Amino acid sequence: MGGQACVFYGAAEFSRDTDIILVADAGNLARLSVALADLRAERIAFPPFEISHLLRGHAVHFRCRREDVAGMRIVAMARLRGVDEFEALWSRRTTVELPGGPLVELMGVEDLVRAKKTQRDKDWPMVRRLVEAHHAEHERDPGDTYVRFWLREARTPRLLIDAARRHPAHAARAAAERPLVAIAVRGDEAALETALDDEVRVERQRDREYWRPLLEELEHMRHEAALGRTVEEEPRNP
Repeated sequence: MGGQACVFYGAAEFSRDTDIILVADAGNLARLSVALADLRAERIAFPPFEISHLLRGHAVHFRCRREDVAGMRIVAMARLRGVDEFEALWSRRTTVELPGGPLVELMGVEDLVRAKKTQRDKDWPMVRRLVEAHHAEHERDPGDTYVRFWLREARTPRLLIDAARRHPAHAARAAAERPLVAIAVRGDEAALETALDDEVRVERQRDREYWRPLLEELEHMRHEAALGRTVEEEPRNP
């Protein structure tokens, strides 16, 4: 669901991380633990790899030690801000067959775009490239679903203006949910750039607010762990 998925969709991003979203139940975590053991992957940060933390929205980080994947980080999550539950994501997944037969299950491109709407600087250019790559692949025969996706998520002014002009009925409906589409209909590229920047600021703030209580929980875990180590290190009374 992260940089590796973006590569498959043609929006290349160098990444040493493999981000996955999973069903947080005991059986599934047990299966993933077996795979992590095979990779000699060790948890490298808080929180612990437990169902309760995953269901709260925390990410659990691992570092692989096996020689052929040494240094690769795996980030496991079960919930994401603004993204549907796993069952819905799975129903919309994209399956890619690699040379030799292995299958890779990717988060659907529309869901991946939503997942990338974070407070991080590096994610917003990736959102733009994902939609651009999708548009380049399908613009000759788009279909209603794809047009709605572009009008809802595109971050490239010329792409938005072109889509609005080619599909005015869709643009009129999209503007009710995304007001800046009305600017695209007018063809005002400068105003559209400003509106897109404003949209990013709002989404980044929403992401900060989402993560604030989770980060406070992580800080509390670190504090409790540090306190526990301090108590253990204190000499016992004779």
